[in-house]
Amino acid sequence: MFSHVMVGSNDIHASQAFYDATLGALGAGAGRSDPMGRIFYMHDGGLFMVTMPIDGAPACHANGGTIGFRAASQAAADAWHAAGLANGGTECEDPPGVREGAFGKLYLAYLRDPAGNKLCAMYRVPA
Repeated sequence: MFSHVMVGSNDIHASQAFYDATLGALGAGAGRSDPMGRIFYMHDGGLFMVTMPIDGAPACHANGGTIGFRAASQAAADAWHAAGLANGGTECEDPPGVREGAFGKLYLAYLRDPAGNKLCAMYRVPA
């Protein structure tokens, strides 16, 4: 359904350090930049990008929006969370843990990146 996700950043170097660490904890390689200075991450068929806004206006996060990254295990989600906190991310929502709902048991870990984007690492707990 999705081809890619792109978020804005006002500090591309801080964002790359954050995403190299957090996405690296989920098995992705370090980000690569293009001639426009955008950072690209490719992993498991997904494409995630970070850019300074092309229009020159400040980047801002989406109120109510969340970008979710699939984790292979609870330990991977915890490693993602720890890497984010160590690299400029901030905690948001409840601490990492299992939530039960309409989609079954999910292990969720939430962070905000250095630009304020709300992120989640999700592991679907087997029934």
